Amino acid sequence: MLAWDNGAPALDDDGRLKWAAVEGDPPLLLGLDGDVAHFSSLPPGDAPIDSRAHFGLLGQLDPGDAPIFAAALSLANWHRRHSFCSVCGNPTAPNRGGWSRACPSCGADHYPRSDPVVIMLAEHDGRLLLGRQPHYPARRFSALAGFVEPGETIEAAVARELHEEAGISVRDVTYVASQPWPFPSTLMIGATCIADSDSLTIDHDELDDARWFTRSEVEAALSNDPAAPFLAPPRFAIARTLLDRWVKGL
Repeated sequence: MLAWDNGAPALDDDGRLKWAAVEGDPPLLLGLDGDVAHFSSLPPGDAPIDSRAHFGLLGQLDPGDAPIFAAALSLANWHRRHSFCSVCGNPTAPNRGGWSRACPSCGADHYPRSDPVVIMLAEHDGRLLLGRQPHYPARRFSALAGFVEPGETIEAAVARELHEEAGISVRDVTYVASQPWPFPSTLMIGATCIADSDSLTIDHDELDDARWFTRSEVEAALSNDPAAPFLAPPRFAIARTLLDRWVKGL
């Protein structure tokens, strides 16, 4: 059974998930490793888990355990937030190995969800647009991102977010890759696009700053050059994957 520490899956000194002997009847089935089933309990307490407080754990996490970590943390937070039925208001209980909750009062079933978020790199004349949010570490710049709204395509969400946050119009939106992100439970959809202009109008309610960076400046940041003009996103983030691909011309 998955071990928990301070509201997050526990890691050993090698960054691997910790497992313990199964006790009782754990509510969450995390999956099968061959013929071996892996389970998890729900961390104790009633308040939703502050997932962002555990952001730093991803820097220690073994890449092979990342999907399990994301699933366990996302599911635990979802169960904390959905202990009552949204139809009739009565208490619900874990069902189907923890991948749904059932309401014994009205019979409604409730399922966990992932909220889609676009995260994108806009390019103009060989330079890349990156921004920083207020909660970022000092000097950190990253790809801009935002939630996909109801009725929106990925392409429309990319264009809208970039126009709202940086005041630019873009075209040629191209999907690159995706990443589950358990903060609290999103699917990050990575994309690239071309900006029609480099003139910026920054929404300072969303961003502290946004700038255009050259390829050599991005390369310096990715190589941890002390003279680089910004601090690159951490290696486990999809923003880092997008930057790595861009400097390689992919």
